[in-house]
Amino acid sequence: MEPRLNPYKLSPKIYETMSALQAYVDSCGLERPLLELVKLRASQINGCAYCIDMHTKDARALGETEQRLYLLNAWRESPVYTERERAALEYTEAVTLVADTNVPDDVYEIAARQFKPNELANLTLAIATINSWNRLSIAFRAVPGSYKSNLQRLEAKA
Repeated sequence: MEPRLNPYKLSPKIYETMSALQAYVDSCGLERPLLELVKLRASQINGCAYCIDMHTKDARALGETEQRLYLLNAWRESPVYTERERAALEYTEAVTLVADTNVPDDVYEIAARQFKPNELANLTLAIATINSWNRLSIAFRAVPGSYKSNLQRLEAKA
């Protein structure tokens, strides 16, 4: 696969805007490991190799286990996720596939029982944000493999 173009170099405001949105999401108060699972699951659904590579590395850097990463695609059949994580993952799938699901009431209600209203608003924004990153990466064929998490960058400097 050959990359098409780098939209962030051609229009730096795109990256600046997306990065500001991502900075808000990352500091909104939701648990970082949970956010990485959400980002990874949406990226799996969308087939975004670049983002799957990135968020797998970021999740590992935050202490996520290999088992939970391997089982994420089949999270419903796996006992290794908490009820809060399960609610977030189901909600992530519904919001990511909104054209097909319209986010069913039962999925929303399960998420609403696990997340305070402000957390649910932030979770929805987190899902919308990763879906935007996925679409940019897929459309312009971002090549996976070169991303290093902050922890990996620090280790490389040592």
